[in-house]
Amino acid sequence: MDNNLITVTSPLLPNLEEFYGLLKEIWNSKYITNNGSFHKQLEKELASYLKVPYVSLFTNGTLPLITALQALRVTGEVITTPYSFVATTHALWWNGIKPVFVDVDLETGNLDPEKIEAAITPKTTAIMPVHVYGKPCDTKKIQEIADRYGLRVIYDAAHAFGVEVNGESVLNAGDMSTLSFHATKVYNTIEGGAMVMHDEKTKQRIDYLKNFGFAGETTVVGPGINSKMDEVRAAYGILNLRQVDEAIAARREVAITYRKALRSVEGISFFDDMPGVKHNYSYFPIFIDERKYGMTRDELYMKMREAKVLGRRYFYPLISEFSTYRGLESADPKNLPNAHKMANSVICLPMHHTLRTEDIERVLEQIVK
Repeated sequence: MDNNLITVTSPLLPNLEEFYGLLKEIWNSKYITNNGSFHKQLEKELASYLKVPYVSLFTNGTLPLITALQALRVTGEVITTPYSFVATTHALWWNGIKPVFVDVDLETGNLDPEKIEAAITPKTTAIMPVHVYGKPCDTKKIQEIADRYGLRVIYDAAHAFGVEVNGESVLNAGDMSTLSFHATKVYNTIEGGAMVMHDEKTKQRIDYLKNFGFAGETTVVGPGINSKMDEVRAAYGILNLRQVDEAIAARREVAITYRKALRSVEGISFFDDMPGVKHNYSYFPIFIDERKYGMTRDELYMKMREAKVLGRRYFYPLISEFSTYRGLESADPKNLPNAHKMANSVICLPMHHTLRTEDIERVLEQIVK
């Protein structure tokens, strides 16, 4: 890799010698998958760290979304956001469910609770919001709507690792929450993911479903899938959990520096921390007002690339703009003005724990005039 390149993210990596030690244990045991000791340990440690009752590990972050929909027997239509990574809506599509897009709140980028009820039809069975950039949704309002109409709520919490509101994990909201442990995330197991649920019975059902539906050597209780995490990545995850707080603290310092430098730049806006929220600083999106800034989002994006500073237009284009979903009535741009405004103006700046002071200065040089 070009050492002069500033990447938008960088993976949190465990100490290599410590990882070797755990690999030796795996090699000696010859137990490399199927709910081994490291897998069980990581589930227990994650539940404790995240302040949630139960965690079930998966091999990536998409399969828990697909499995949650199966476990809750969600059908028909599900209200969701167009401003997310495509996995959110793909999980619905793979289950034969019609996504219904609702616009977002410009203050957070999250699904706007005030616009959910108008999208509910007799076919609506659930709401699937996303904690965008790790900023918590208005879970109270969303739950009130869900309770009023008898709907399930599944949170795509791919960005919300460790996020808390007034000391309570945001992952406890809704019927289930799902996480991604992809290499680009604050906490990673290379590839991986998890589902958070409220009770032991539900965890048991999820554990059956992610292992082909097996409840014993000769008993299959349902049409499951294979989405188990192996021992190697579980061991990797155990070590990363020990250093994730330090990485988040480093990310916070980057965010503070960015905000201080950009606050006075006309035409550039960004999110501040939310009161009472413990953030994980997973992303640092800025939004460009072309008229005030004097440059389009894409012009700034290319200027940064030419200077070997990689940003990401995240999320652009909207999910509703992709060919699979473009024909849906709810995908009409007139229905989603705020989502389009954000998608057409966003750049996520480099944000990770390995950024040096000189790296941050180089990033800001491209933006601050």
